[in-house]
Amino acid sequence: MATLLILLWEAAKAMGVMGAGIGAGCATIGAGIGIGQIGKGAMEGIARQPESAGTIRSSMIIAAALVEGVAFFAVVICLLVVL
Repeated sequence: MATLLILLWEAAKAMGVMGAGIGAGCATIGAGIGIGQIGKGAMEGIARQPESAGTIRSSMIIAAALVEGVAFFAVVICLLVVL
């Protein structure tokens, strides 16, 4: 009986680590897709309005930094679950 409980406990810990890895991966993939969409929109905006390239570029960098910050926060939270 004790052996079964130990095996179940270790399996639960392993699944927690696997879930944290999957969560961190999903956060990273989502951030990559989001930053790609931001860049795509910025390039289309610059192509339509070349004179406002500086404003669009600075807005794009701020938005990408916010997305990257949220993704970093999600990865840290997923890794803290493991500890």
